[in-house]
Amino acid sequence: MKKAQQKYEKAKGIFREHGGILRASDAIRERIHPRTLYEMRDKGIVEVLSRGLYRLADLRPLSNQDLITVALRIPNGVVCLISALAFHDITTQVPHEVYIAVERISRLPKVDYPPVRVFRFTGEAFKTGIESHNTEGVLLRVYSPEKTIADCFKYRNKIGLDTAIEALRLYRERKHFKIDDLMRCGRVCRVEKVMRPYLEALL
Repeated sequence: MKKAQQKYEKAKGIFREHGGILRASDAIRERIHPRTLYEMRDKGIVEVLSRGLYRLADLRPLSNQDLITVALRIPNGVVCLISALAFHDITTQVPHEVYIAVERISRLPKVDYPPVRVFRFTGEAFKTGIESHNTEGVLLRVYSPEKTIADCFKYRNKIGLDTAIEALRLYRERKHFKIDDLMRCGRVCRVEKVMRPYLEALL
């Protein structure tokens, strides 16, 4: 029993060195035996975030846990649209899936949970406005409020024009208003003319 406990403590130490979260493949690479990992899961020492992704159970609850899970499964993705609006607190919408943008040519791993809605962006539309946020030790890539609003106008037929207008209004009320950045993102997304009347109504 003592030997087993030592084995678990050693494995927990490896988890902590990686922020408390490890993919199964990374755990094995760090010399945690698969049987040990499964035993830790069955004993409640680690919890399964999604297929092949484990987290120490005694860590404090994660903020933005769904976003973090997807960021670890799709590290080349960027949180976008309604999920990014919620992250920046410029929407009253509650996303029921994680909205994630990837480059058009990217291959995606299967994500069992949480539900993910993927959008494929190209060129500058993908690269512009990416912010990196250290969230619970995980690098979370999220589009800036300005880029997110432009994306919402671009995808207004999919998420609703009212969502885009509300985001613009809340951005005006709650954030440092960066009109030049907003219009630059509008040009990148080719919605500058669509956005302009709504923007002028707020100024």
